[in-house]
Amino acid sequence: MSLSLIATVIGLYFSALLLISWYTSKNADSESFFTGKKESPWFLVAFGMIGTSLSGLTFISVPGAVGVTGFAYYQIILGHMIGYVIIATVLMPLYYKLNLVSIYTYLDQRLGRWSYKTGASFFLLSRTIGSALRLYMASAVLQIFVFDALGIPFIVTVAITILLIWIYTFKGGIKTIVWTDSFQTFFLIAALVISIVSMRTHLNTTLPDLANQVWKSSYSNMFHFEDFMADNFFWKQLLAGALLALVMTGLDQDLMQKNLSCKNIGDAQKNMFWFSIVLLIVNLLFLTLGALLYIYADTKGIAIPERRDFLFPMLALNEFGSVAGIFFLLGIIASSYASSDSALTALTTSFCIDFLHIGQYDEATSKKYRTWVHIGFSVLFLFIIVIFNWLDNSTVIYAVFKAAVYTYGPLLGLFFFGILTKRNIQDKWTPFMAVGAPVFTYFISEAITSWTGYHFSYELLLVNGGLMFAGLWISGYFVPQKNMPLQ
Repeated sequence: MSLSLIATVIGLYFSALLLISWYTSKNADSESFFTGKKESPWFLVAFGMIGTSLSGLTFISVPGAVGVTGFAYYQIILGHMIGYVIIATVLMPLYYKLNLVSIYTYLDQRLGRWSYKTGASFFLLSRTIGSALRLYMASAVLQIFVFDALGIPFIVTVAITILLIWIYTFKGGIKTIVWTDSFQTFFLIAALVISIVSMRTHLNTTLPDLANQVWKSSYSNMFHFEDFMADNFFWKQLLAGALLALVMTGLDQDLMQKNLSCKNIGDAQKNMFWFSIVLLIVNLLFLTLGALLYIYADTKGIAIPERRDFLFPMLALNEFGSVAGIFFLLGIIASSYASSDSALTALTTSFCIDFLHIGQYDEATSKKYRTWVHIGFSVLFLFIIVIFNWLDNSTVIYAVFKAAVYTYGPLLGLFFFGILTKRNIQDKWTPFMAVGAPVFTYFISEAITSWTGYHFSYELLLVNGGLMFAGLWISGYFVPQKNMPLQ
């Protein structure tokens, strides 16, 4: 592909995003930014959440990992379905009943001010680092395969990217995000489908034959019941998937803000149902794509890159033709920005509601504070990405990504203690317990691995959340207990 073609396609793509932003943000105010005035069509929310859930990291890493782990990742996706059922039947009715804008205000109502601030702080920490990391990884791929050839420095690429995201989200907020994320999800899925069709053409075969090749290959091995100690053991992965869905969707302002912008709980639950069904299909397609990439490389005698994440971009941009290459670019941009733009909006919402208590101000003051917070998080994204680029160490970066197990655990304990018990707590102890639970989780994990050889994965969330839950329960012995109804 020519550089002029690439620049033209990217320019047209962002022009479309800006046009959507202009249309959806007309007469926008703080209510539009935070809740979309509760007017978001549920089917658009459901479709757009696909793009938010499938970040640029997923877009390139899941297909690349198939060469090592096969379809084992799908065990986690099946676990997600359990988590989504709990979200739709337990968490979302609670959020709608209390008419929440920030979901962390529930902690204030149920447990107290310190629990509230602690929960919101852990979200800000987790989502800021996680979203910046996802954007960094996708930007690094685009830099290597596209922007280096244009002579554009990495820091300039990232700065322009964040600026464009800020421009199309700063006014309309969640009202705009619902529409732009649906637009971007379309290109993400289109890139996936067109890549598979392109391989069919280049291998001169039929889609049923490709599916048969995948089915008969070693890559399609999905379920693993052989070794309880292994990371890919089925029940371990299923539990991990359920817990990840609970904390990274149900207890995350980013994903929940979209759900809370629906007209009522019925629409929000329909959104969650169809979102989960489509996510099952899309993830299976991503795994199928990964198997086909390895089959294609083997058939054509193409060497697998040392970093398997680069296999998809390498083939899409150099082997599958201009159309597939263009849609790959649009797909990775879409997957990266669909997760980053909504994260930027959610972080702004949480900080404004949970720390600035922006509802107490008039619209002009509220808009001023909201704009500066939005700018602040944009600059923070850029700063964190610069640090990741300076580290330039994939081991450190993936360790940071895995840290979500430790930062989301206290949120799991806080919310489910509030929902499942009637107990009051010693609220001022909560920040210390929220720091202590991850620390104890780490040492417990290291000790058990040393003694037994068992390696923890994301099921550490249950240990972390359980320790937080236990600490809250114990603190209840130091305060009078009132008759607190179950939420």
